[in-house]
Amino acid sequence: MDTPRLLPLLHRVGGEFWLPLPLIAGLIWFTGNWMTPQVLSRPDDSVNKLQAGTQLKTKLSVTILTMNAEIDRRRGVTTLVVKTTKPTLKRLEYEFPFTQASRIEAAIAQELAMPIEHVRKSIGYRIKD
Repeated sequence: MDTPRLLPLLHRVGGEFWLPLPLIAGLIWFTGNWMTPQVLSRPDDSVNKLQAGTQLKTKLSVTILTMNAEIDRRRGVTTLVVKTTKPTLKRLEYEFPFTQASRIEAAIAQELAMPIEHVRKSIGYRIKD
């Protein structure tokens, strides 16, 4: 086959696209293999490091609609359900390992960062034996 007949055949099968494709793929492969060890062997000088075993305290600013506490004396726990007006956080649920009303109110006041008098006014109890 001579060259003048080969060019129209290459043009018909898309040779302008398919012939350079292996060359481009090889170039990307060699560049990636050269760059990968350099990137992975860099030291990490990050200021924000992950710390395990620590808990973050968050402060919620929501309007509380209702607080209902269910005291289960048989298990010795109190389950608290708080309903709020915030559409993204409609319900909070807490479980406390005690059943005395004064300890429950103090724990709720500490957990929700609100005065204990406000907790006493807005909480409803249900005792389950």
